Amino acid sequence: MPELSDIANQYIREEIEEFLERPEEIERNIALFSRTSPLMQEIAAALIDGDMVTVDQLTEKALEDGVGAFEIMDDGLIAGMGIVGIKFREGYVFVPEVLISARAMKAGMAHIEPILAASGVEPIGTVIMGTVQGDLHDIGKNLCIMLLRGGGFSVIDLGVNTPPAQFIEAVREHGAHIIGMSALLTTTMPNMAKTVEAFKDVGLREAVRFMVGGAPVTPEFGKDVGADGYGKDALACVELAKKLAVEVS
Repeated sequence: MPELSDIANQYIREEIEEFLERPEEIERNIALFSRTSPLMQEIAAALIDGDMVTVDQLTEKALEDGVGAFEIMDDGLIAGMGIVGIKFREGYVFVPEVLISARAMKAGMAHIEPILAASGVEPIGTVIMGTVQGDLHDIGKNLCIMLLRGGGFSVIDLGVNTPPAQFIEAVREHGAHIIGMSALLTTTMPNMAKTVEAFKDVGLREAVRFMVGGAPVTPEFGKDVGADGYGKDALACVELAKKLAVEVS
């Protein structure tokens, strides 16, 4: 089993040691970074640190060195953003820091996205994402969207304060089969259930899969509102979306 000392980059080692608390996340990240190249670890470290210029330069260098676009995206950009997502969830960083890291990731993806588009790779599926009606918080949702796109999904972002009818309209317009709903306020969480019920009312419930998340949301609450899955963070959101995509394919 890989150990922390197997990770070449000191910054990454320190981030895992200092900020990751859940054993499964520590194990997962040690396994991930211990197998990635030093350059991918540098990209991830710069992204976590919010260093947009360095991420931009290192991504360009990696492509020039012949590193594949998917490797850079998965082992550098998404891996780094995964740590940022955990730190945000646990309260070690806040919205401004996440936005800075997100900007750094966008700088790297600016090099990657044209290559992916030119490769003709079909998206895994289409996901409709929105913060439920009455809730104006979107940083967690936006982080999920970024990783979903990096993970191969086409994502339609409905923004915040999204009523059930808008989710339904988006599903019909884009032929999507996966819906992600987020909420940060306990007072708006019941609107997740209302959205699921609205899909039942129009006969679309069996055609879609719902995933829910947000700071106050729990797996038990997800079951209670009739969702098909719960994601505790952005990385879990991507894993869940891939699982649900198989179910509806």
